Amino acid sequence: MTETTQNAGEAPGEQAVEERRISDYPTREGRFGVYGGAYVPETLVFALEELIETYRSIRENEQFWAELRELLRTWVGRPTPLYGANGLTRHIRSRSGKDKGAKIWLKREDLAHTGAHKINNALGQAMLAVKMGKTRIIAETGAGQHGVATATACAHLGLACDIYMGSEDARRQKLNVVRMQMLGARVIEVDSGSRTLKDATNEAMRDWMGSVETTHYIIGSVVGPHPFPAIVREFQSVIGREAMAQSLRAMGQMPDVIVACVGGGSNAAGIFYPMIEEEIRMIGVEAGGESSDAGRHAAPLSLGSPGILHGSMSYVLQDESGQTSEAHSCSAGLDYPGVGPEHSFWKDQGRVEYCAVTDQQALDAFLLLSRTEGIVPALETSHAIAKAVELAGEESKDANILVNLSGRGDKDVEEALRLMGGEVKPSEMRRVQRNRRKDKKRDGDRNAGKSQPDGKES
Repeated sequence: MTETTQNAGEAPGEQAVEERRISDYPTREGRFGVYGGAYVPETLVFALEELIETYRSIRENEQFWAELRELLRTWVGRPTPLYGANGLTRHIRSRSGKDKGAKIWLKREDLAHTGAHKINNALGQAMLAVKMGKTRIIAETGAGQHGVATATACAHLGLACDIYMGSEDARRQKLNVVRMQMLGARVIEVDSGSRTLKDATNEAMRDWMGSVETTHYIIGSVVGPHPFPAIVREFQSVIGREAMAQSLRAMGQMPDVIVACVGGGSNAAGIFYPMIEEEIRMIGVEAGGESSDAGRHAAPLSLGSPGILHGSMSYVLQDESGQTSEAHSCSAGLDYPGVGPEHSFWKDQGRVEYCAVTDQQALDAFLLLSRTEGIVPALETSHAIAKAVELAGEESKDANILVNLSGRGDKDVEEALRLMGGEVKPSEMRRVQRNRRKDKKRDGDRNAGKSQPDGKES
């Protein structure tokens, strides 16, 4: 897929038009079309320039990548498996029309060390920090998975670690707060604003402005000023590269559709980007929350407009005067009013489709995957599962839908229970299966001893 570009102020045909593939972005200035860039105070310019220089130097450094690959293999547990979700697929087909019900496959990032895709980026950036001679790491976290991954990487590499987390997120993700503390990190709860991811990011940025000499800020998603969106995408692209090879082996072809949840968008960028030039339908799923009313969702690509947030131009939830609006999602990791600039670019180019799934749909999918596959997904991932289930029911049985299962749901069990009213009913599906087994046993007892036409007993 290509885009034609021309220098500003030139009339059509004045100079040769440059053709650029969609995978060639960002530009050297960190632009994805009109999105991206670096809108930061002067105090951060040096830190970003240092990061750009180090990042460019390691891109051709085979020793760095060999060391990272070895740690991803022996410490993180890569490659993560590609799994055919037969139970979920059977469930969908039992409720679909004739010849409907696509096969669903799961890229099992929940099986990576720490339980999510976040470790891929946290480890890579922590190694970059060591190259720059930094001794302290800071990070923001919403669902806590990026915080846990960062604390884990810092423990492994011997770096001091401070994690900023909104107090509301700390409440609903208490397990991950304890995990970070046990790994040696200091968790700094933020009580300002909505007390969620946006506010934690604000405080982490303020910290970095005053500590750039010794500190590196590991941003957890494909957001923020250049070069963060490109760096995070590169470290997360291991997901898509693995998925390409695994799909060819397991399916005999590339998937027909890839589905991933989108908050900031790192897991989606990681699986989409290596296949962005392929003829594959790609769907990013945002948090539709409770409604489309302002403050009741976290869907900037579906309901927002271009603006600047946390150092880059992207789609943002904002009011008419440009003030950032509050976001809402049952999932702490999607509860963010912005999104990565590359996703904004892909949306405008028509390369990736974006939609929103409500809190209730995500909770239903959370239980559905748990009960059909024995896999408890993160609430973030449950948004992608909900969309994939809907889509699979409309597609033919010959179609293959790949879902990036970005994280496991241990961290969400208590919050999901609260949102479900404090009670989880037994599975109707299990009761039906038990009744079928009883019926089969009864039929077997009735038929026992009866003679068959050939004289054999049944």
